[in-house]
Amino acid sequence: MERVEIAELEREPHPMGVNRERRDVGAALGTEELGVVHYELQPGEQFSGGLHTHHDQEEAFYVVEGTATFEHGTDEDEVEVEAGEVVHFEPGEFQCGRNRSDEPVVAVALAAPGRRHNWEDLESFAPCGECGEVTSHGVREPQEAFVIYCNECGHEMEIA
Repeated sequence: MERVEIAELEREPHPMGVNRERRDVGAALGTEELGVVHYELQPGEQFSGGLHTHHDQEEAFYVVEGTATFEHGTDEDEVEVEAGEVVHFEPGEFQCGRNRSDEPVVAVALAAPGRRHNWEDLESFAPCGECGEVTSHGVREPQEAFVIYCNECGHEMEIA
């Protein structure tokens, strides 16, 4: 059995700068088949770097405090998830959660199988500087920086 106090865990903000309070509980607990991440989002912050899916994992978000707004599907439908509620996304289901309220959001994200997803199974929609429109993008496993590439034209963008 492992036990941790979330407040004592190191903060690991998203590399794209979309949040400041992200703590990898799963790593601290030593989980292998379950990802657990604690978030505290200030107004305007988001859980990840945009509309994306994990083709190899399902995810659930339990909102502890506040109200999070999740875009889901490629048509970007939205649902508000309030404190005490949980939202679930199947592998391959696109989603992006953010804090659109004026109050902080505290939430726990759960992902399985595997504590970390396979980078080649991550897909996001983002503007492509080469194509001039929003296209499907992949991500290479980060070494020193994230490399996001357009699945349409191959254009690459590095994010430190």
